[in-house]
Amino acid sequence: MDGAQVANPFLTGNYGPVRSEDDYELEVVGEIPTGLRGAFYRNGPNPQFEPRGTYHWFGGDGMIHAFFVEDGKVRYRNRYVRTPKWELENTAGQALFATFGNPLESDPSTFGKDSGVANTNIVWHAGRLMALEEGHRPFALDPLTLEPEGYLESYRGRVTAHPKIDPETGEMVWFGYSVGDAPFSKTVSYGVTDARGEVVRRDDFEAPFCSMVHDFLVTRRHALFPILPLTGDLARVMRGGPPFAWEPQKGSHVGVMRRDAPVSDMRWFTTDACYVFHPMNAWEDGEAIHADVMEYPAAPLFPNADGTVGERSAARLVRWTIDLSGATDTIRREPLDDLAGEFPRFDERRMGLPYRHGWFAANTSSVGGVRFDAIAHIDVATGRRVQHAFDGGDSPGEPVFVPRAPEAPEGDGWLVATVWRAAENVSDLVVFDAQDVEAGPIASARVPRRVPFGFHGNWRPA
Repeated sequence: MDGAQVANPFLTGNYGPVRSEDDYELEVVGEIPTGLRGAFYRNGPNPQFEPRGTYHWFGGDGMIHAFFVEDGKVRYRNRYVRTPKWELENTAGQALFATFGNPLESDPSTFGKDSGVANTNIVWHAGRLMALEEGHRPFALDPLTLEPEGYLESYRGRVTAHPKIDPETGEMVWFGYSVGDAPFSKTVSYGVTDARGEVVRRDDFEAPFCSMVHDFLVTRRHALFPILPLTGDLARVMRGGPPFAWEPQKGSHVGVMRRDAPVSDMRWFTTDACYVFHPMNAWEDGEAIHADVMEYPAAPLFPNADGTVGERSAARLVRWTIDLSGATDTIRREPLDDLAGEFPRFDERRMGLPYRHGWFAANTSSVGGVRFDAIAHIDVATGRRVQHAFDGGDSPGEPVFVPRAPEAPEGDGWLVATVWRAAENVSDLVVFDAQDVEAGPIASARVPRRVPFGFHGNWRPA
């Protein structure tokens, strides 16, 4: 070996940060439907300074990319989420915190300071725009200016980046993992925020072990907590090992509880080791719960517990079935589709209910990695799946469904997503007819620079 330093792949190409905050009126190619009115917000990691220590993509400062759509026109605005961490480092003019707040790589001045990055999701609920990541409380932003409004203290601790909004009650149902004062604890919180935005429940329970519980599932009557063997371990960190690592020997566990019951009523179901960052949807069918999830055979992007490089694996859509009758505590798993993909979305007016239509970012040309080349639509009732593949190395992000009207049938509406145009090194906001994905985008709004690869977005109707 020549001793040359290997560049971190999550700081290069379109993973690399953009550090300008801009406002643009975007050129539109094609025609934005006049019925599409509102704002699309997309969150993602964007470190404001050269990272300190061993950088993981999940640890960059949050940056919101907002697209305001009205009368066929699109305005763009991006801003950092100005968390206390961002403010502290901005004043210092350099990175102070290591990824995941690793105490061995962070500056000593950060001891006891808030390390939140608010970089994973952006959610509109009860008239409030919230930037989320799973290690801290929701961070509120002005929905038009993206100016900071601060942490929402009523949540009393860390909250998931993936809450679920009940379409029938308007409640936001959520959880938090590794809660409490001890790092990498196995304590999990279950919480509910009512339709007015008031936190009305937060209860704690013990999981089998500390797991990175990125997302969970909610049905009309139940909440499901996947405790999968991507583990957190303080002792491992103090030995110089990875904070989060793959330990398949621990197996997979899913806790199931009624939403109206105490956490002490939790029941645990098991299956072989696998990992899920993102489910599609879950619903009840008599004494069974079905959950459609993007399942990996091993957690990607993380090492093994001994520090060796983890398996390069891809996710595919799988249906989990959990039998509540008491006949078995083993989860049945059935593949639904063989196309590699991630970021599954559906018509969230069907959240927790039987559904038919789902969409995801797909990878048609390779078997691993988190870069995509297509948008796919699957009809889970028939199994039919179609996709639109992008040319020339162009890469889409998560597709977000927007209904044509509040009362429109399931799946009748549009998809919005960002796409990186590789040859030009710029990005577009693209709009699809959700029922005709195969035909490709019906319109594009052109950003005059790139939008880095990121995580999740959501739509706020006008």
